[in-house]
Amino acid sequence: MTAATIYALALLPAVIWGFTPILSKRGMAGGGSSLQASLVVVAVDTTLYLLVLLATRGTEIFVDLPLAAIALFVLAGVVGTALGRLAIFTGVDRVGAAINTAAVSIRPLFATILAVFLLGESVGLHTAIGILVVVTGLVALTLSKGGDITGWERADLLYPLLAALLFAIGNVARRYGLVSFPDVSLLEAVALNEFGGMVALGTFAVVAGRRDVLYAPRKTYAYFAGSGTLTAVALLSLFAALQAERVAIVDPLSATAPLFTTLFAAVLLRDLEQVTRQVVLGAALIVFGVVVITAF
Repeated sequence: MTAATIYALALLPAVIWGFTPILSKRGMAGGGSSLQASLVVVAVDTTLYLLVLLATRGTEIFVDLPLAAIALFVLAGVVGTALGRLAIFTGVDRVGAAINTAAVSIRPLFATILAVFLLGESVGLHTAIGILVVVTGLVALTLSKGGDITGWERADLLYPLLAALLFAIGNVARRYGLVSFPDVSLLEAVALNEFGGMVALGTFAVVAGRRDVLYAPRKTYAYFAGSGTLTAVALLSLFAALQAERVAIVDPLSATAPLFTTLFAAVLLRDLEQVTRQVVLGAALIVFGVVVITAF
């Protein structure tokens, strides 16, 4: 796999995840909830992955996989999919799509630290500089006066920051699993990951008595289902990139979603959010950070 292909695989999730918050924000504004959004998204993409696996591999899926591999990818799904998405959808509802996506994309900082200490990965100077520039851009976005037009509190930023940490932990666990268990296919890994997230979210909904996830306005399900379909493509692309390259490279590239969310929000969410000059500046810094990371 060429470097250009790896970069493309890592950037595709950024474009998709730059757009899915737009759908999520519309769904939230239409009466949806973060738990409903998380459940619908994970149910849709899990179903798609299982259907593809059944069509290509038959009923003999997962049977030959080591129990440790299954447990690892399921656990990564519980952390990075269930808990991470619950936090990110709450952030979209509280602070808006553009600001939330920007804060979540501080994830490379967490992922790089975890990859260095847990996976023994090395980080070159250009990668460190690129991450620093990306984080600077995220700070500019976060401190801007953009976001949800109804306003938001600084404490609300804890939701996307928590999501960033959870996603970073999930990415490091997935990278470890893909390297440690090379016989596990990408589709199997992604399906196990999303299945773990779906079981965790479903269990939480039942235990907490959250019947509201079944009675939200119909249009909200359409928004979240669309988000889930796109997420299925993004996750598969991300897993392919993680299988071929280090977390310290893949994660920063996939974290450029704020650039795309800013553009989409400025056009498609004018009635719900505002995009200020600081938001544009932050997006520009993120682009420069990506150039630094990939140029070498």
